Amino acid sequence: MTTEDIRIDTANGIGFIALDRPKALNALTPPMLRSISEALRAWRHDHAIRAVVVYSPHAHAFCAGGDIRFLYESAKAGDRDAIDSFFTDEYKLNHTIFTFPKPYIAVMNGVTMGGGMGISQGAHHTGGLRIVTQTTKMAMPETRIGLFPDVGVSWFLARAPGAIGRYLAATGSIMSAADALYARMADAYLDDGALPGLIEDLRHQRFMDGVDIVRFIERETQKFKVQPTLDRCEFALARTPIDKHFAVGNGAAILASLDRDTSEWAERTALELRERSPLSVDVSLQQVDRAKFSTMAETLRRDLDLTRTTFGRGDVVEGIRARIVDKDNQPAWKIARAEEVGSADVERMFESAWTLATHPLRLLKD
Repeated sequence: MTTEDIRIDTANGIGFIALDRPKALNALTPPMLRSISEALRAWRHDHAIRAVVVYSPHAHAFCAGGDIRFLYESAKAGDRDAIDSFFTDEYKLNHTIFTFPKPYIAVMNGVTMGGGMGISQGAHHTGGLRIVTQTTKMAMPETRIGLFPDVGVSWFLARAPGAIGRYLAATGSIMSAADALYARMADAYLDDGALPGLIEDLRHQRFMDGVDIVRFIERETQKFKVQPTLDRCEFALARTPIDKHFAVGNGAAILASLDRDTSEWAERTALELRERSPLSVDVSLQQVDRAKFSTMAETLRRDLDLTRTTFGRGDVVEGIRARIVDKDNQPAWKIARAEEVGSADVERMFESAWTLATHPLRLLKD
């Protein structure tokens, strides 16, 4: 199956998904979501397919996320159904990947953000691999546009070491390959230049089963003498202040804690945090806290609830306008300061527009 933005084929018992929308950094469109979902649905029950590999042939980007402009234009047109449909399809795909019964391997070269995380993080749960490269730039930068870490990623953030998950949710900081490995958001490292050869080998080597495919890839990733140095990565060096300031509390409490710290790191982090939507920061922190005790299905249902409220009465439309459309970088957040966000404001964002019986994701089950 080949479309303008994606190439899907099978070879040697492996399903290959190549994202091919380079001008938009492989941002996911509704047709791309449907194509991936249809392929996985077919491969799930195809005994000839033993594993799935998703990758980008373009080193600068694996996937920058969802098609933000499509969502913005739909919101401005008042087309709530289009927004609901996009996120429902995306989250169903995220759950399909998370529960896929065969190894799913994602190579996250270049920009890997938002929706790109959604089609890669679940690989770990399948017995597959999340592979990073030297060009990897991984993040969930949603608070910058008034959104929150969706696509089920809060489930993984809640299981990151210490307070790193809360830190990433609130700040949207970009992770290098080493940071991603340290934060348990990746499993292995591969040189960018080795990717074409790996894909070619996977198409022609002889494998017994999906486990054999994963072991082969693991051996290939271990060949590189220059591996990321985890104990010297940014997260390792900043682990103490991250845990100190982000372990508990809302955005206002975190900022107050950072302001009492005179270090350069604390000053820089506080400045970054103040550029985010105060309401979205608190919602994101709460989402990670709740995900710690949730299944992936529950997390994705909550994500869908939050998309309805953030697009309906949150900051996301204004955030997209300011950061992406007009690019004036002067968003007029509905609540201007972290200290002004009340617990009731946050709770209202978690209200569901559906009952348990009518929820679009009611059938999801881990």
